[in-house]
Amino acid sequence: MEQTKQKNYTVPIIMMIILFAMISFVTNLAAPIGMIWKERFADSNTLAMMGNLMNFLAYACMGIPAGILLQKIGYKKTALSAIVVGIVGVGIMVLSGISTDLYTSFGIYLLGAFVAGFSMCMLNTVVNPMLNTLGGGGNKGNQLIQVGGTLNSLTGTLTPIFVGALIGTITKSTIITDVYPVLYTAMAVFAVVFIVLASVKIPEPHIVLIDKAAGKDTYSAWSFRHFVLGAIGIFIYVGVEVGIPGTMMMFLSGKTAEGGAGFAADIAGTVAGTYWFMMLVGRFIGAAIAGKVSSKAMLSTASIVGVVLMLAAIFSPITSTVSMPTFTGSSFVMTAVPINALFFVLCGLCTSVMWGGIFNLAVEGLGKYTAKASGIFMMMVCGGGILPLLQGVLADNFGFMNSYWLIFAGFAYLLYYAMAGSKNVNKNISVE
Repeated sequence: MEQTKQKNYTVPIIMMIILFAMISFVTNLAAPIGMIWKERFADSNTLAMMGNLMNFLAYACMGIPAGILLQKIGYKKTALSAIVVGIVGVGIMVLSGISTDLYTSFGIYLLGAFVAGFSMCMLNTVVNPMLNTLGGGGNKGNQLIQVGGTLNSLTGTLTPIFVGALIGTITKSTIITDVYPVLYTAMAVFAVVFIVLASVKIPEPHIVLIDKAAGKDTYSAWSFRHFVLGAIGIFIYVGVEVGIPGTMMMFLSGKTAEGGAGFAADIAGTVAGTYWFMMLVGRFIGAAIAGKVSSKAMLSTASIVGVVLMLAAIFSPITSTVSMPTFTGSSFVMTAVPINALFFVLCGLCTSVMWGGIFNLAVEGLGKYTAKASGIFMMMVCGGGILPLLQGVLADNFGFMNSYWLIFAGFAYLLYYAMAGSKNVNKNISVE
């Protein structure tokens, strides 16, 4: 690790941060595009979340294989392979616009979202341990992850706004070809990053250690209680992070007769984009203080505030409104939206610092088990598809606000993990 600190890895760090941004860009296409399918499938919140489910279901399938791939071919080749898979996945989404049959088009889109999810999983497997390693682990490693998360939030902010502006007011005639520009943009950025990354030298600090290990190990990452609880925490966290803005978009764009707020897609997309902007602000702050404030303290504080905001959102009447800036296709204007949306948006400040904190706490002290642990982490990211889908089912049956009790429970678990579950009680296991 000392050798890693002495070398200048500025370019690899920059590349990892750019890939971090692409993860958010592609992943956050699912929720706004889901509004198109919601309208075409008779306002089903459950079906609207299917693209998101397929995107994250890929993590469950690819998480551990991605960790193994990382060990076999290294960070750079894994990242390059992931970019190619990403281009293919987005390309399949483009092809879904060719079919005139609703169900065929939807099926092709879901396949594209699933393939794109493989790419996002592989990229996440590379980016997180790489940034943590290049930062030297500990608070500095967490700080680099927070920096990467900042750009990740920027693309997350722009994606729903961009898609919402392209869609405008959703009707049953709105189809996926209306968002072709954003899909083409994703493919073009992937292509450019591939060319640049191919010419950059990426260090492979963990690979040599793992390859030289002899014999079958008695232990694994699963042997550490704090990692297991952290893996569950990642499952819950990603579901919380995605579920808050995803369901909020459905609520804001939903018909008033069905408990929705009745806004156009561009307004709903802007408010959701504001949530990701709050994550951007939070990650700027997190990146600035992560070198001095422990991951435990950051995660604990964020979870407590998240619990409070969620209670405020659930119990506030949707008839109470507050003005928020929204993009109407040509300009930003102040629009009166339910105050519940403001509380959901502010939750972005909380979720902004959670990923780096959970990851940092969970892999602390794992040593040679870190690479496989990262693969397991990526498998658990499938929570970002499963929990929002479950929230969609709850919204269909019990109303939008009641569905957020699932998010409340998620924040409560993360508070437990930060306060008690993150303690390493297996220090007797050798990690050299």
